[in-house]
Amino acid sequence: MSASRQHSRFTPDRGLTGRMVTTMFLIGLLYVGFTGLLIVLLRGAWPLVVLISGGLFVAQFWFSDKITERAMGAHPVTPEQFPQLHGAVDRLCALADMPKPRVAVADNDMPNAFATGRNPENAVVCVTTGLLRRLEPEELEGVLAHELSHVAHRDVAVMTVAGFLGVLAGAMTRIALYGGMMGGGNRNNNDPNAAIAMIIVPLASMVVYALSFLLTRLLSRYRELAADRAAAQLTGRPSALASALTKVTGQIAAIPTEDLRKAQPYNAFYFAPALSAKETAAQLLSTHPSLEQRLAQLAKISSELGR
Repeated sequence: MSASRQHSRFTPDRGLTGRMVTTMFLIGLLYVGFTGLLIVLLRGAWPLVVLISGGLFVAQFWFSDKITERAMGAHPVTPEQFPQLHGAVDRLCALADMPKPRVAVADNDMPNAFATGRNPENAVVCVTTGLLRRLEPEELEGVLAHELSHVAHRDVAVMTVAGFLGVLAGAMTRIALYGGMMGGGNRNNNDPNAAIAMIIVPLASMVVYALSFLLTRLLSRYRELAADRAAAQLTGRPSALASALTKVTGQIAAIPTEDLRKAQPYNAFYFAPALSAKETAAQLLSTHPSLEQRLAQLAKISSELGR
């Protein structure tokens, strides 16, 4: 890889980098501690614990882009199929001096976009058909620049791993308890340690999940503001991104509740959260900062660029 490809022209964000390192360290510490607890309490199942935890972690990290694409109903598209979309991505990648990610579209009326992948060379940027129908070209470029900044800052990989570890803790609990009971046979029926494990392990799993949830929410809100800043500074058109944000947020609120609920598990990856207006106002632990906060930041950047 050439030197020009190692660092894009998206504005570096030390605050984001620091938060990513801290989040990964704390979640990694939780994960290692939880795995150690399972091994100690469920001695008969420790090979299964290590194998499953390691295998699932590697698979999730290595195939995160494919897993996310499939879960969100995205499919790759060619420049012939979507020339305007590919043209916008080409221009932005040239401007940012970064590798072009794969481009995908999800057949979904909810206007939104996301990026995923373990690194810029294996990333994918996806938009919904609902977004393409509703945005003007400048607004679309603002959204795409926002998503490309996630790729350039590598916070997509961090969120993928961080979000997965909390879910993995619950899966490991079920597998380990089942393996421990099956491997211990009748011996565990009269073993007080097995009874203690049956209580402690689920509680520890809940604690790991709760802490992972809080840490990823804190990181997610900051990374969205960082992506807005980087996109506005790269394109020089914060007003276009602000217009897209306002339009997308308003249109999402009008999407049927049932459709929004199906999309909510992936909110951390979306350009704007799949929430109704009422839910957005009440969401204290949202994956995204409020629309007002995002617009205020873009207005400030617009003022600074004007000077």
